[in-house]
Amino acid sequence: MAIKIQLLLTSLLFISFGIKCQTVSHIYKIDDLLYRIKSKDTLYVLNFWATWCKPCVSELPVFDSLYNQTQNQKVKILLVSLDFSENISDKVNPFLKKNKIKPTVILLDEINGNDFINKISKIWSGSIPATLFKKGKKTVLIENKLRFNDLQIHIDKILKK
Repeated sequence: MAIKIQLLLTSLLFISFGIKCQTVSHIYKIDDLLYRIKSKDTLYVLNFWATWCKPCVSELPVFDSLYNQTQNQKVKILLVSLDFSENISDKVNPFLKKNKIKPTVILLDEINGNDFINKISKIWSGSIPATLFKKGKKTVLIENKLRFNDLQIHIDKILKK
């Protein structure tokens, strides 16, 4: 009986290492985020969202689908949380785990939107959800909730420019 329990516990331990529980991977200031996405050969898809934004939350599954579809491509999806940094452990990380969010999640630690909005895009009003598609100097910003089809259209558009 003890051997069966030990085998069961060992199996559960190995299974738990294989499950990816998403948490905020980094906290960035705007200049650090811009540095991270400056590669010319990778298409970055940055979705600006927050846990308190209903349209943002309802849109997140399409980014999970995109993440699954682009695993072997030079496409990097970053979910950029605009939640307050003091809410990471009590709101953001529990939300990510509960919803099994797969793409990389970072938190943009900027208090004043005027400090970062224009650095992301001169046409961004600051509303969320907003998604930035960026490859090198080519960018497209969409200030709407997107469907999976919309993501594919914008990715194709920026890759063909």
